[in-house]
Amino acid sequence: STVMQRWRAGDVTITRIIETEDASMSAAIMLPDATPANLAAIGWLKPHFVTDAGQLISSVHSLLVESCGQRIVIDTCLGNDKTRIVPQWNRRQGRFLDEIAAAGFARERVDFVVCTHLHPDHVGWNTMLVDGRWLPTFPSARYIFSAQDWAWLDQAPVSALGDYAGDSVRPVFDSGQGECVAPDFRITDEVWLESTPGHSPGHVSIRIASRGEQAVVTGDLMHHPCQLARPHWSSPFDFDKPMALRTRLDFISRYGDTPVLVFGSHFATPSAGRIVRDGDAWRLAL
Repeated sequence: STVMQRWRAGDVTITRIIETEDASMSAAIMLPDATPANLAAIGWLKPHFVTDAGQLISSVHSLLVESCGQRIVIDTCLGNDKTRIVPQWNRRQGRFLDEIAAAGFARERVDFVVCTHLHPDHVGWNTMLVDGRWLPTFPSARYIFSAQDWAWLDQAPVSALGDYAGDSVRPVFDSGQGECVAPDFRITDEVWLESTPGHSPGHVSIRIASRGEQAVVTGDLMHHPCQLARPHWSSPFDFDKPMALRTRLDFISRYGDTPVLVFGSHFATPSAGRIVRDGDAWRLAL
């Protein structure tokens, strides 16, 4: 098990729970331009984000946010027991529930679950297998989804990655806990959504501000810190690549050279930093 990372932004605490972290997700799948040769030119990526051999290191994690007395889970990773075509995602048996409970987020006590977007590595623990049925993992939570993303996924054919709508999203609506919201929805006075479309039609990032300190959770508007240096590198999983690029450039210009702490939804440990100027590009300052 990994060391639990925890941050504060004013009165808000942010705790990272890692489900997987390694170099197993090949660049060919995640960011085809991120070859070892291309990455070699971006020296600051080592040692945290790229291996000595030039492989991308990435992570699937949840962020647990405590704000205004509310416990909020941002993105729910891969989940257990899910049938997936990706071998390391398939029928997992991980200790996620024990780890969030140890962090003070017992599943019965979570108030909100928010998914930045509806892809299988961000919705998995929305549900758990109980006596052969998929039931909401967090029985008292309001689950917050982008209305535009659900309208898209609800009509989408079952993905090659597996029926993640059926096993990880529909059961939450069936239980009456799913809520479709506009992309500026406020969860608390300190935590709200911000529209960052492109990777998915209704993709959102999460903004946090408390006592003058600020943070933002990217979602998948970028997959790896190398995209700060090379924003035009895009993921095959982007729903609308030109829109995703515009969103990425807009995000970097908005948060670059500001004190806002940026949490990358797939950034490897230490996974949060500030976007700072680096010649004619940008880098993550840890």
